[in-house]
Amino acid sequence: MNFSEVFKLSSLLCKFSPDGKYLASCVQYRLVVRDANTLQICQLYTCLDQIQHVEWSADSLFILCALYKRGLVQVWSLEQPEWHCKIDEGSAGLVASCWSPDGRHILNTTEFHLRITVWSLCTKSVSYIKYPKACQQGITFTRDGRYLALAERRDCKDYVSILVCSDWQLLRHFDTDTQDLAGIEWAPNGCVLAAWDSCLEYKILLYSLDGRLLSTFCAYEWSLGIKSVAWSPSSQFLAVGSYDGKVRILNHVTWKMITEFGHPATINNPKIVVYKEAEKSPPLVLGRLAFPPPRAAAGPLSSTESKYEVASVPVSLQTLKPAPDRANPRIGIGAMAFSPDSCFLATRSDSVPTAVWIWDIQKLRLLAALEQLSAVRCFQWDPRQARLAICTGGSKVYLWSPAGCVSVQVPGEDFKCLYYKTESKGSGPRRSCEAAFRCGQAPASESRPC
Repeated sequence: MNFSEVFKLSSLLCKFSPDGKYLASCVQYRLVVRDANTLQICQLYTCLDQIQHVEWSADSLFILCALYKRGLVQVWSLEQPEWHCKIDEGSAGLVASCWSPDGRHILNTTEFHLRITVWSLCTKSVSYIKYPKACQQGITFTRDGRYLALAERRDCKDYVSILVCSDWQLLRHFDTDTQDLAGIEWAPNGCVLAAWDSCLEYKILLYSLDGRLLSTFCAYEWSLGIKSVAWSPSSQFLAVGSYDGKVRILNHVTWKMITEFGHPATINNPKIVVYKEAEKSPPLVLGRLAFPPPRAAAGPLSSTESKYEVASVPVSLQTLKPAPDRANPRIGIGAMAFSPDSCFLATRSDSVPTAVWIWDIQKLRLLAALEQLSAVRCFQWDPRQARLAICTGGSKVYLWSPAGCVSVQVPGEDFKCLYYKTESKGSGPRRSCEAAFRCGQAPASESRPC
C-alpha cells in the first residue's frame, strides 16, 4: 500500500469529487482542491470564515462551503475560478446545506428547522419548503435525482412530502403512522421509501412513490426499537438494526423478515473465521539500547505493530456493560453497511465495540468476525469490490476481503486514523479508501487480495 505525504486538515473536512478526479480539503477558512492522482494543488479558494461543511455538486463542477456561524454559503467553480456565489440566510440562520442532484440548486435549512430555502444558481430564484422536521435523516433524494422526500412535523403529527426536483412542485403529501418519525430513506432503485419511528417504538413503514403504504414491520413491543437502517445496493434487502442486538433482513417481494442475525458474545461455530488483532513487538537488535528513542526521533517504526491471528473456537469477545442510569445506552446495532455487490453485510454491535461482523447474504450466515484491540470507530466498503476498510482511532488501517485480513501501519508521527473517505466510481486508476484525508491508495487493477 502506498501513502502520500501528510497534509493539514481541519475538522476532518475532505471529500473526493463524484467523478473521482479531485480531492477537496479544508484548512480553517481555506479550501484546497487537489488532483486525485498527483495530489498537486489545482485551485485554492479563501472563504470569509472557518469552513464547517463542504460538498461537491453531482457533476463535480462546483463545490459548496457552508459557514454556519455566519449563516453563509459560498460556492466555487472549478471551470471558472473567478466565478463565485455567496448565499446569506440573514437572521434566519443556517444549520444545514446540501446540493440538489442536478448540481444547480442549493437547499439550506434555517435555524430551528423553520423552513428549507431552495436557491437556484441558474435563474437566481428562491423557493421555500415549510415544516421540515429536525430528525436523524429527514431529507433524501432518489438516486436518479428526480424526487425528493422530506420529513415534516405539523400539528403534532408526522408527514412526508414528495417533491419533483425539476420544479420543486409537490407530488404527494401523506401522514405517517409514527409517534416520532426518526428518519426516511429511498431504496436505491427509487421505488420504495422506508420511514422508521424513534427508538421508543419499533416500527418501520414502506411506502410507494405515490404514497401508498406497502407494509409495516414491527419485531417486538415495549422495548427500545430501531437504531440503524441500511438498504442493499440491489434494493432487494432492507437491514434493520435494533437495540436488542439483532439485525433483521426484510425482502423486497413481501417485505417480511427472511432471517435475523444475532451478535452473541461467544462464537462456537467452527465454520466461522474469527480474526483477532494481536500486537507484535519489533525485534530487539543486539548492541542497541533498550529504552525508547526521544519523541523527535521516533518514527513510524517506533509504533507497536500488529497482525491478525485466526482464533480457534470457542471465542469470547469483549463486551461492554451499559450504564443503566445514562441516556443513549451503548447497546444495539450502531453501524451497518452492505458491500457494493450486495453479497456481504458488515455490522457493529455497540455492546461489543471492538468487533466487526461480516455476514454472507447469499447463504444468510455469519462468515467472519474481526476483533480489534481498540473500539471500532467506523468502517466502509470499497466501492468497486468486496473489500472492507476499518479504523479504530489508532495509527493503523485494517482491510478485510474474502481472502483474509491485513493490518497496515500508516507512516507519520502521531497520525490517527479517525475517519474514512472513499473515492468515487469515476474514471481513473486509483479507487480505494482514505483515512482522515490520507490513507494510501491501491490500484484498482491489482488483483491480489488484501
